[in-house]
Amino acid sequence: MSKRINSLKSSPEAYKGFSAVKTYLQNCSLSVELVDLVYLRVSQINGCAYCIDMHSRDLLKIGVSTDKLVLVPVWQEAGMLFSERAGLAWAESVTLVAETGVPDAVYEQTAAVFNDQELADLTVAVSLMNALNRFGVGGRLVPAAVSSLA
Repeated sequence: MSKRINSLKSSPEAYKGFSAVKTYLQNCSLSVELVDLVYLRVSQINGCAYCIDMHSRDLLKIGVSTDKLVLVPVWQEAGMLFSERAGLAWAESVTLVAETGVPDAVYEQTAAVFNDQELADLTVAVSLMNALNRFGVGGRLVPAAVSSLA
């Protein structure tokens, strides 16, 4: 396949907005681990190799165990290993909005765990990663694991 455009580099002014949202999320009340787990799960659903690689590495850097990391795709079956269950359920449902319609049951489950500000911030995190995944997949951004082989 021929090389594709890297929209983030080709349109740096537009990317500044995404960067500002990411900075906001780094300073919000949600835990770094939760935000990175959401980024990873959304990226897995969307098939963004670049982001899966990046957020897996980020989670390892903050001390998330390999056991937990490899079970993110099946978090629902991983028992109590995931205290972030409501956040991951919300991330999946919002990411798959065309299929799920984000059911009331998922909203109620999430709203029982997060206050309004946290739920709004969680939705911002899900939305940001969905947008960035479109750049990664559309531009076929190369994951660090693949770049290191070249």
